[in-house]
Amino acid sequence: MSHRTLLTLLAGAVLLAACATPAPQEPASAPPVEEKGVPAGGAAEAGAARPGAEAAAVQPEAVPPMDPLDDPASPLRERVLYFDFDSTEIKPRERELIAAHAQYLASRPQVKVRLEGHADERGTREYNLGLGERRAMAVRQLMLFLGVQPGQIEVVSYGEERPAALGHDESAWRLNRRVEIRYPGHDAP
Repeated sequence: MSHRTLLTLLAGAVLLAACATPAPQEPASAPPVEEKGVPAGGAAEAGAARPGAEAAAVQPEAVPPMDPLDDPASPLRERVLYFDFDSTEIKPRERELIAAHAQYLASRPQVKVRLEGHADERGTREYNLGLGERRAMAVRQLMLFLGVQPGQIEVVSYGEERPAALGHDESAWRLNRRVEIRYPGHDAP
């Protein structure tokens, strides 16, 4: 064989080798792709893997705090003050209750209150209207002293017209000699 023939065969062999189809290879499985901070296992694992993610998932919506007027455990749920016969003197226990309401009102100048004065059936209608008003005014004066603004308080007297208890004895009269503290939008307990 000549040198030239040998070179031609060699060039042909190289050319055939270059054009040959490579043997099919088994496809390699793609490595799991991880998003930044998320493991390859998916969102379920992601929630468990991230600190605080579970707490955020079950976190209930923020509930606004209950108004103390609606809280059964609050002293502000008590809104009736009782008086002795023919008296406008506020008893020590009633002063504590008035102070609690005054503190609530002083911290919320937009809240208004109505003081409703009542009397038992003894006495004339006019006298009982005046007595109910004097009782409500006594409560108002103490509230003003404790920081409530005058525009927050309305005073009304019903005298003997709206008894809390029917009857013509001391057990009924005791419940009817009262001042009711009423907040619009908050029913009396």
